[in-house]
Amino acid sequence: MRAIIVDDEKHCREVLQLMLARYCPDVVLEAVCVNGASALEAIEKYRPELIFLDVEMPGMNGFELLEACAGLNFSIIFTTAYDQYAIQAIRHSALDYLLKPIDKEELVRAVEKAIAHQQQLSGNKVNNLLLFLHEHLQAGERLALPTMEGLRMVLPKDILFCMAEGAYTRLHLYACKTPPLVCRTLKEVETVLKDKGFFRVHHSYLINLSFMDKYIKGDGGEIIMSDGSSIPVSRHRKQEFMARIERL
Repeated sequence: MRAIIVDDEKHCREVLQLMLARYCPDVVLEAVCVNGASALEAIEKYRPELIFLDVEMPGMNGFELLEACAGLNFSIIFTTAYDQYAIQAIRHSALDYLLKPIDKEELVRAVEKAIAHQQQLSGNKVNNLLLFLHEHLQAGERLALPTMEGLRMVLPKDILFCMAEGAYTRLHLYACKTPPLVCRTLKEVETVLKDKGFFRVHHSYLINLSFMDKYIKGDGGEIIMSDGSSIPVSRHRKQEFMARIERL
């Protein structure tokens, strides 16, 4: 069974490579890839029947890599450190996974399972996985927001406010010193968050009403957030804003 490994951690790649050589003689390792871009090239070149795929990688994570693969015709075994959201999504799709550090017996069982079901391609399972992720994005349980480094998983309740930066949006998160820059306009972010306790108080600001500390009267006025940030309220949004907070 032709296989490739996709993992950004050198130690994890080397350990898995050694374990496959020692315990899984039916697996022929064609390539070891350090990121999603090199994995796409390896998939095109070698047409593997099995991919060991890390979930969390910079630039392009495992889920994004699957979205980039057209005409899937290989089995997938995810390799991941414990992350409840990722495991929930993978289990939902009936795809196999191995928790790091990888156990020898679990690796052998996963490979045997992949070989036994080699003719049952995983396309439908991958589609189920991607559908699960998209549904949960809309449901707001946990947002998968694209950044320059890859997807950032964010709980809406952890967002204090969002600030427009041209075609991008800066997310100010609770207990996060470096606000991530999301590759979406504030309007697009507002579409996802407006029914989850957020309000657009200004052309450049979308706030989480749960973190509003006080409102100071003025022409439009200003809002002091729980972290001390001062957010302006535009004049033409003031009346709607006052009506909204009266319903809190």
